[in-house]
Amino acid sequence: MPEISDLSKVESNARTYAASFKQLFVKGNGMRLKDAQGREYLDCLSNAGTLALGHNPPAVRDAVLEFLQTDQLQQALDLATPAKHAFVKTLFATLPPALREHGKVLFCGPSGSDAVEAAIKLARHYTQRSTLLAFQGGYHGMTAGALSAMGNLKPKFHAAAVTAGTHFMPFPYPLRCPFGTDGSHTEQLSIDYLRTLLGDPESGVQQPAAVLVEVVQGEGGCIPASANWMRQLRELTRELGILLIVDEVQTGLGRTGSLFAIEHSGIVPDILVLSKAIGGGYPMSLIVFAEHLDTWTAGMHAGTFRGNQIAMVAGAATIEHIQANGLVARAARAGERLREGLDSLARRYPALAEVRGRGLMLGVEIAQPGQDGRPGPADKALAAAIKRECFAKGLLIETGGRHSSVLRLLPPLNISDEEIGQVLERLDSALEAAC
Repeated sequence: MPEISDLSKVESNARTYAASFKQLFVKGNGMRLKDAQGREYLDCLSNAGTLALGHNPPAVRDAVLEFLQTDQLQQALDLATPAKHAFVKTLFATLPPALREHGKVLFCGPSGSDAVEAAIKLARHYTQRSTLLAFQGGYHGMTAGALSAMGNLKPKFHAAAVTAGTHFMPFPYPLRCPFGTDGSHTEQLSIDYLRTLLGDPESGVQQPAAVLVEVVQGEGGCIPASANWMRQLRELTRELGILLIVDEVQTGLGRTGSLFAIEHSGIVPDILVLSKAIGGGYPMSLIVFAEHLDTWTAGMHAGTFRGNQIAMVAGAATIEHIQANGLVARAARAGERLREGLDSLARRYPALAEVRGRGLMLGVEIAQPGQDGRPGPADKALAAAIKRECFAKGLLIETGGRHSSVLRLLPPLNISDEEIGQVLERLDSALEAAC
């Protein structure tokens, strides 16, 4: 068995999860992992939300193994194959009617970043405008175009690392209102600000090609936008002739308690970005968009591995299993149960400033004591200590948000009630030790 130190000696300092969780993981079933010493962990990362059904789900594994025995193509560029046909048919059957009936799909490179790049490129090509509006706290990937739309400044180590032309708008984050208010009117202030900026001939911001947004900011700290805010944003972009790109790389396929997070508000974006869970645990990304936007010519966005047949097989199997077993509704119920438990912990531990999110995409912001019922500054050190204590007690969670002060929980959609109880017990124990 190789030593974990063998990897740490040769891997880049850029690694993240491995630097926090210094074990050699050898097995995974559902949300349970085992390390080389036989110790078990409850995985509330799910590969950053990729593993909708947890590790090695039988329905997906069986579909992949059956496919591998058929001698069908495993990589196929953008050629037509039975696996691709089956996946597209399954995917389109799940989409909102407007996209199902009048949509096009483009398979991109393996990562969500490439799908974001494709969405931005398509919007700019169709509108012949270059400006992009994104939101503070947003996360869209690590390639240059996607990175330019990221709120986090740390990866933008140099201006040459990003593309120009992106302007950032305040996201509705009531706990820490970007307008300096108590948060009660943050959502409307956000929309009003955007409307004013776009209508002001002295704003300095040119008419944008698109607005890029997450329904729930994931890496930004599990901050959900309300259905009303999303509807107003859709109405505003349509009124002004601006395309709306919704990034559902992390929220898509049941994570938020609806099959797609846009369903909470009933809106239909011009371009929908999907990755992570859509590939059933294998690398795949794609965009689905209104057919009238398809003004591209051949080769205007391509990639060698956009024909990952194994991901298409696994993705179709995952979608079918989720729907056949009612796991979207299950994720909504399980999310409520988990959130209730987190709310109970927040009443006992004052450092838990807010529990938020949607479905099984939940975050807990850790803060120092404040005044007048408002939280104090973000407590990065305490959040890191809680994460370490969780790991020591057999629970994998990650931190995100401003100053990495938000505990993030992304368990699989099929988490059991018993496992929810175990997650809460281990987190309670970690909080007691760290706080």
